[in-house]
Amino acid sequence: MTSDRRILTQHALTGQWLTHNLPLTDLEYGPDLNGPGTLTGTLTPRLASQSLNLVDPATTFIYVEESGEITWGGLIWDARPEGDSLTIEAASWSSYLHRRHDLDGNLGGRGPYTNTDRTTVMRDIWAYAQSIADGNLGVLVDTTTSTSTIGTPADPYKFNAWETPNLGEKLDELADGDATPDYTCTTEWNATRTAVVKRLRIGWPRLGARRTDISFVSGVNVLGNPQIVMSGDDYAQVVIASGQGDGSAKRRQTSAVRDGRLRMEHVLDLPDIKANDVLAARAARERIRRQRLGTVTEVTVRDHPAAPLGSWQVGDDIYTRIYNAWTTYTGWCRITGWTTRPDSDGGPQATVQLAPADSYQYGGTI
Repeated sequence: MTSDRRILTQHALTGQWLTHNLPLTDLEYGPDLNGPGTLTGTLTPRLASQSLNLVDPATTFIYVEESGEITWGGLIWDARPEGDSLTIEAASWSSYLHRRHDLDGNLGGRGPYTNTDRTTVMRDIWAYAQSIADGNLGVLVDTTTSTSTIGTPADPYKFNAWETPNLGEKLDELADGDATPDYTCTTEWNATRTAVVKRLRIGWPRLGARRTDISFVSGVNVLGNPQIVMSGDDYAQVVIASGQGDGSAKRRQTSAVRDGRLRMEHVLDLPDIKANDVLAARAARERIRRQRLGTVTEVTVRDHPAAPLGSWQVGDDIYTRIYNAWTTYTGWCRITGWTTRPDSDGGPQATVQLAPADSYQYGGTI
């Protein structure tokens, strides 16, 4: 490890610091959009036996500090011998909710929910989970609000105790789909560097921004030959946006063109939308996205002035130019997560997951 990086571990219940410099090698870590993000690392045989009590799974926090700033935090879930080494696997704060369930129903009386802002339900999930004895991670949830609602008078959004709903699945469900809030997990020191701030960041209408100051470009900062995916499974020039209502009363708008290709159709299910103009706009945007065959889903980049490692955030749009022997891709891609490998041969690298940027909204409330 470099001299300006430390791996710290802490007991999840007592807050006791277990170590301020866990000697992990092969370190790889990073965040996700609408997910926890992960960390992996390895302890050598000489150090593994001495460190087992410092990495107790399911009750130990682990943090990465770079140049005095915490850049990642989460819970250790797995400490597994592999040959002569011990491999550590961890995930950030929302991973804990996947080990928790609503045993009381409607989040302890906070629901059911009718025409309720999804961000309110997100906060209620965390409030319920952390109100139970030995279940408080100290995660703070943003006060961000949105116009994306869930539940109707005819069909309230419920948490039925007899179904023991998984809280992590419910959190992800609230962020899954078009026109729903985004979230990601972050970690940092507080202002006095006496405590760690664990946070669920919520973005509306989205996390991130369109970046004109950095880029990913083959031959500049992109390493290797990223795959440009040409998938007919995702192609469609006819998109039917299906909105609110039931049976013959269900609202529907179609965007279709003839482009000299075999007709392909896709149904976009938007049960919370009742405005026909909004449905039509969403159908048109989805059709335009699906008519583009070539996509880039992942690139590996080196630390470079074109896009220094750490200069982007989850949700950012990055202008991307990829060339290979078969084809070329040029366009805006949205960062949906990444993992950093600070000790890679040849210098620090990051593997960045990407999605077509035009499948997301950039402002307003569609």
